[in-house]
This record gives sequence, C-alpha cells and structure tokens, in this order.
Amino acid sequence: MAAVTLYTTRYCPFCVRAKALLDHKAVTYTDISVDNNPELRQEMMAKSGRHTVPQIWIGEHHVGGCDELMALERSGDLDAMLAAD
Repeated sequence: MAAVTLYTTRYCPFCVRAKALLDHKAVTYTDISVDNNPELRQEMMAKSGRHTVPQIWIGEHHVGGCDELMALERSGDLDAMLAAD
C-alpha cells in the first residue's frame, strides 16, 4: 500500500472530509498539522506550490486537495493509487 501524507489544520472542513474518506477506506496516513506551525506550512507550500489545506500525497504523487481526492474516488482511480507501492 502506498504511503499517504496529508498536511492539514484542525478546523478545516476540507481536511475533515479528506480524512473521513481515508478513514472510511481504512487507509493509514500521516497527518501533519500545520496549525500554529509556520515552518511546517512553509514546508507544505514548498513541496506543493499551494498555500491551502489539505495538501495530499499518495506515495510520491501530489494529489492536491480535498476536491482532487474526491474526484479520484468518483472516477474509481483512488483505490488503484492507494494499492500501488
């Protein structure tokens, strides 16, 4: 199973939705909270080129945010990405 990493904030509704989908699929993920941590937020922005949360990676692939994750789920591509090594 591919490693999944999310940069999130505690109260972001899109972060909650993204984590709920992964939890529903029983996916183990690393949740990096950028709440009150400007260094981690800078790290996220440097890696993703974006400043909004969540920012999601499956393996080395930058998925994007919650909307992109949900689009992968709707298209049926998310399970294949999660199963890849």
